[in-house]
Amino acid sequence: MRFDAHSGWFPDLRRCPSSNCSTRPAGAGRAALRDINLIVIHGISLPPGRFQGDAVERLFQNRLDPHAHPSFVGIADLKVSAHFLVRRNGALVQCVSLYDRAWHAGRSRFDGRADCNDFSVGIEVEGTDAEPCNAFQLARLTKLTKAVMLEIGLSDTRRVVGHVDVAPGRKTDPGPNFPWDAFRAALDAQS
Repeated sequence: MRFDAHSGWFPDLRRCPSSNCSTRPAGAGRAALRDINLIVIHGISLPPGRFQGDAVERLFQNRLDPHAHPSFVGIADLKVSAHFLVRRNGALVQCVSLYDRAWHAGRSRFDGRADCNDFSVGIEVEGTDAEPCNAFQLARLTKLTKAVMLEIGLSDTRRVVGHVDVAPGRKTDPGPNFPWDAFRAALDAQS
């Protein structure tokens, strides 16, 4: 995967730009990458348990119609995003430049440090706690994660964690069925 060092975007990925982001504390441009040392894997489906619609992208772009589904009423006004979305069919979407702080982790803490959005990259995987990513998604997630790790200089796969790990008690994704052992083994195999 190619990375554009000027913009912080992967030009080969489909873009769905979100304004739900801000400048990282470390500054703008490549300087912002110096402080990133965590990748947070999330799970999402909108409506819950449904895949392949455009609701996730609409949520990230503040265009989710609260009347389109009863489950959207309480979330349509949320200002959230992630750097990437791995669709159920394996399609990769980038929503926020790596140089910017996506709003994906909320109140969070990892390794004694609060506000994980400041120093992490967020990857949403289309799935649920009960229906984790499929084999094709896992392969695409592995490829994407490895490319991100290369760009941010991260080699320790123990710093690739779930939302549940940075917001325990508040979040459960990507769920207990997420194939962590296979995912980490695949990341290590590509090192």
